[in-house]
Amino acid sequence: MWTLIFNILFLAIVQPALSVEPLLDNVKQLTSPRQEFEKAGEAYFSPNSQTIIFQGIAKGEEDYQIYTMDLVSKKITQISQGAGACTCSYFRPDGQKIIFAASPEKSLKPAHGHYKWDFTPFMNIYEANPDGSEQVALTQGAAYHAECAYSPDGSQIVYASNQDGSMNIYVMKSDGSDVRQLTHTSHCYNGGPFFSPDGSKIVFRADRDTPDSLQIYIMDSNGKNLEQLTDNDAVNWAPFWHPSGKAIAYTTSLQGHSNYHVYLLNIATREQVQVTFDSSFNGLPTFDREGTHLLWTSKRGEDKSSQIFIADFCMPPEWLENGIKSKEDL
Repeated sequence: MWTLIFNILFLAIVQPALSVEPLLDNVKQLTSPRQEFEKAGEAYFSPNSQTIIFQGIAKGEEDYQIYTMDLVSKKITQISQGAGACTCSYFRPDGQKIIFAASPEKSLKPAHGHYKWDFTPFMNIYEANPDGSEQVALTQGAAYHAECAYSPDGSQIVYASNQDGSMNIYVMKSDGSDVRQLTHTSHCYNGGPFFSPDGSKIVFRADRDTPDSLQIYIMDSNGKNLEQLTDNDAVNWAPFWHPSGKAIAYTTSLQGHSNYHVYLLNIATREQVQVTFDSSFNGLPTFDREGTHLLWTSKRGEDKSSQIFIADFCMPPEWLENGIKSKEDL
C-alpha cells in the first residue's frame, strides 16, 4: 500500500520536472558575461544554420552592437563599427549580406524591468557583408528606421519607422528604393514585422486598441486583409514564423510582466502552447530554416542577465497529426 502511494507521489512530483519544457531539448547557453557580454539577445540564424547574428552590450559599454557567432567554433565577431547604438540585425536569405539598424545617437534606457524600448533618433538601416564590411545606408534621416527583415527571396525589406510621425510598417526594395507604407495609423505603434516563409504575409505587433497592450497581427504583404491573432489583456510581442508558415512563436506576459514566456500559436486554429517554463524572462524566439532549432533570449542563466539560448525544438505531437510539419512542408 505504502509503495503504491509513494510511487503515485513520485510520479506527481518528479515526472513534471522531467518534462518542464517538453517542446525543447538540449538547452544550451550561447552568450554570457564570461564572453564579456553584460547582456545579449535578439538572435537570428544564418540560412545554413551555422552562424547566428545578434545584438550585445560589451562590458563597460552602454549600447548594443551587432555580433555574429560561429556555432561550431563559438568564435564571436563584432560586425558594427563606430555606431552609437545598434539593433535589429538579420541575414539575407542567400547568406551573402546582412542588415542592421544603427544610430550615432546613444539610446535611452527603459525603466528597470519594463518591456518598452526607446525609438532612438537617426536610427537607419544598413546593409553590409557578413563580416561588416562595405556598409551601405538604405534609409536616411532623423527618424527611427529599424525592426527590419528580408523577404524570403531577398528582394524586399520590411521595417518599422516613425518617419510620418507615428510608428508604422514599411517595405522597400533591398537596395533602399521603392519605399511603400503598409500600415497607416496615427494613434498607435506597429512594428516587429517579418515576412512569412512564402512571402505572402507579414506578421507584426501593434497596440491598436489599448496603449502598450500589444497584440499580434498578420496581413498580406501588400498591407491588405489585416487579421488579429491574439486578443487578451497581456503584452504580446516579438512574433516569428515557424518555417511551415502555419504557426508563429511569440513573447507574452500572460503570466505577468516579471515572467514573460515564449508561446506557440497555430494560425488556423488559434490554439496556443507554452514553450518556455523557466521562472525568468524568456522571449524573442526565432527558428532556423528547418524549424528544428529555437533561439531565444532568457535570464535563466546563473547571473540572471539577458543572454542567448539555443535548443532543439519539437512541434507539439497533436499539431503534427493535424498537418503542421517541420521539414516536409518547406
